[in-house]
Amino acid sequence: MSGLSRSGALLGFLIGAGLLLTYAGLPARRRPGLVARLEPYLRDTPRPSRLLAAPVQVRGFVATLLAPVAKDLSALVERLLGGAPSVRRRLLRAGLAPDLDKFRAEQVLWAVPGGAIGALAGVLTGIARGSAVPVVLLTVVGVGLGLVGKDQYLSQLANRREQRMLSEFPTIAELLALAVAAGEGAVGALERVTRLSKGELSGELARCLADARAGANLPTALQGLADRTGLVSLARFVDGIVVAVERGTPLAEVLRAQAQDVREDGRRLLMEAGGRKEITMMIPVVFLILPVTVLFAVFPGFTFLQFSL
Repeated sequence: MSGLSRSGALLGFLIGAGLLLTYAGLPARRRPGLVARLEPYLRDTPRPSRLLAAPVQVRGFVATLLAPVAKDLSALVERLLGGAPSVRRRLLRAGLAPDLDKFRAEQVLWAVPGGAIGALAGVLTGIARGSAVPVVLLTVVGVGLGLVGKDQYLSQLANRREQRMLSEFPTIAELLALAVAAGEGAVGALERVTRLSKGELSGELARCLADARAGANLPTALQGLADRTGLVSLARFVDGIVVAVERGTPLAEVLRAQAQDVREDGRRLLMEAGGRKEITMMIPVVFLILPVTVLFAVFPGFTFLQFSL
């Protein structure tokens, strides 16, 4: 019995020592003091969120060295070409920021390889002809093609974006009509549609809602949408919403009618494109297939006449 009592006492001592060590290793839970509780509210400048911090742009030595040169060349291109309002308009239509200096700098970047290719072709031509005139001429042509190519690329971006918006417009108008018919107001319908849909037109409508939340009234924000795009149907859509909001006319019927008009315009444009393609398809028929067919029809007769003679 004495051995069992000693073993039980030793086991109890070990368990108690283990619990004491475990309790000693736990951090003390103390209630924060008054200073710790008031310190976040009395701080002079709150620490900004790291999510809102702008990314640090690391520029290399070559980029830093060539930045003034690119800026001067952009100013020279602006003086030579002009057309700043048209460029800003197309930038807005393409969904880009209307930064004219950035666009001119990109034009310079497009002109540099164009001029290099033109200079290379001019050198090869000049060596063959023994003259330096092709070098200068082809270099100037290459630079001009680079500048014009960037301008045409911007126009293509704007046209493609507007075509996507035009294809999305009937669906967006129908969704807005359903939301309005379900009891939503104009702003609520726009919020619901922009939340449930994705695309270029829904992004523009979300931008209009952001302008309305920033302080502008809804007709002014929608008029900004019409000004940023070059689509006549979208301008009519904005005018219809503005008139319906200001005068209290049934908005759902207006939206359905405009969606139907856009579908009819799309069908008409498709028929016109099909007519133009039909004329284009006649070119290989007339100049390739028809001569071969005539040749196959006439060749046996010429062969028969040749053998008869």
